[in-house]
Amino acid sequence: MKLLKLVPDATNIHFLKWRNLAMVVSIILIIASIALVVQRGLNLGVDFVGGQMVRVTFEQPVELDALRKTVGALGQGEPTVQQFGSPNDVSIRMPLPEGDEGAANEAATRLKTAISTQYPGVTFGSVDTVSGKVSGELFRTGAISMALAMAAISIYIWLRFEWQFGIGALFALVHDVALTFGFFALTQLEFDLNSVAAVLTIIGYSLNDTIVVYDRVRENLRKYRKMEIIPLLDLSVNETLARTIMTSLTMIIALVCLLVWGPEVIFGFTAAMLLGIFIGTYSSIYMAAPILVWMKVGPDSFIPKESAVSAGGERMTRHDGAVP
Repeated sequence: MKLLKLVPDATNIHFLKWRNLAMVVSIILIIASIALVVQRGLNLGVDFVGGQMVRVTFEQPVELDALRKTVGALGQGEPTVQQFGSPNDVSIRMPLPEGDEGAANEAATRLKTAISTQYPGVTFGSVDTVSGKVSGELFRTGAISMALAMAAISIYIWLRFEWQFGIGALFALVHDVALTFGFFALTQLEFDLNSVAAVLTIIGYSLNDTIVVYDRVRENLRKYRKMEIIPLLDLSVNETLARTIMTSLTMIIALVCLLVWGPEVIFGFTAAMLLGIFIGTYSSIYMAAPILVWMKVGPDSFIPKESAVSAGGERMTRHDGAVP
């Protein structure tokens, strides 16, 4: 039985032909993502801001303003009411009432009673309660974990390859993380600990794909000493293309299934991961690889150069009558 090949052996796509256009588009997207995060902000979940989160499923789409008035009439503070997933699914975030755990449970019960009275047939999902102190610690540790992950990855690439490769990998990671945050700011999906896990997973996936490409680039730099750097990078990307497509395709199939039929609690995680597969693959080809061109990397970049002392010694040896 003949094996299926998604990428023929003789594939020769000139990816780096579009490197300048791709870089301009990527820089624009990074700037736009940062602007979105600054202007609109992230829809931080209860994990990071504290409070009480209740997920409600209605029989039909509900008017958010009317629902907001119903919840606000309880006198428990200003509610945040947003749709997520399907139009029938709504998340309601309330400030955490003063008192112990009993007060929080009582506030959740009053909320459920008011909504059930106004909208018969509703279904209540999970009720999450996080104190302000815990949420602050979670936000701080989540930010530190992402920063440390990116720093450790850059150091690893630097030590395994050369500093030019480390800069390329770091730029690709910044690109992937910025676009992921821009996606959350644009869609206003809830950004919680699941979202942090998604960002860290995207960082790991992007790194894995970048290392595969870089490893082949390093092999070809040693193998083809006289080849120009752009054809060499195109060759390296094409040689790893089959592996990249197979890995990305299998993950996309699994994520699409989770996005359509998976539980609502991981909807944001799944959507971010699906986006991350595309931008991680894109950045490995159009961010990490072209950086090597602009860093003046070539087949002779990492060849140890003969020192002046050794060269002078060789000339003296030849002058003394040594056989060349």
